[in-house]
Amino acid sequence: MTRLLLASASLGRLTTLCSAGVEPLVQVSGVDENAVLAATPEATAPAEIALLLARAKAEAVAATVEDVVVVGCDSLLELGGAVHGKPRNAAEATARWRAMRGSSGILHTGHWVVDGRPGSYHGATGAVASTTVHFADVTDDEISAYVATGEPLQVAGAFTIDGLGGAFVERIDGDHHNVVGLSLPLLRRLLADLGVHWTDLWT
Repeated sequence: MTRLLLASASLGRLTTLCSAGVEPLVQVSGVDENAVLAATPEATAPAEIALLLARAKAEAVAATVEDVVVVGCDSLLELGGAVHGKPRNAAEATARWRAMRGSSGILHTGHWVVDGRPGSYHGATGAVASTTVHFADVTDDEISAYVATGEPLQVAGAFTIDGLGGAFVERIDGDHHNVVGLSLPLLRRLLADLGVHWTDLWT
């Protein structure tokens, strides 16, 4: 039986997979994202940065395990040409939401898959899913209340679509799973490239 290992601590990614019939093993990579970013050329596109981080996480975990297919993901929000991950504190989350309200951003999620199954050629592949997110014109009071919950501090872009922040997202253009942090259609295609059939992962 092929086992999938998720190299992420994200509850959203885990829940997405489980809801789709895939119950993965989980191992957090421990990759220093800031170190990866520091080694990345300044002109690197946001989507490429997300893929670099996803690859670093997947490969770090794949080097420590056997007989599994490892998937690493990383999400970044592109807003007005700037790239944003998780806000560092409440003040940054508040400023981010004041910039996002009434506007749109692009949520990029890098996916990297490493095949560590015995007898396989130990290949790897990756790609990025990008979804445009249109934010509601929320009030200062709504921003303050939302930031006070702590949720925006835990996620890339300082918002969720499947949690308290869902009411503040007017609509999206693209895969809604990607906004949660993992694109199921893209992951299915990447696994197929490595000879892994999605339905074989169902539990």
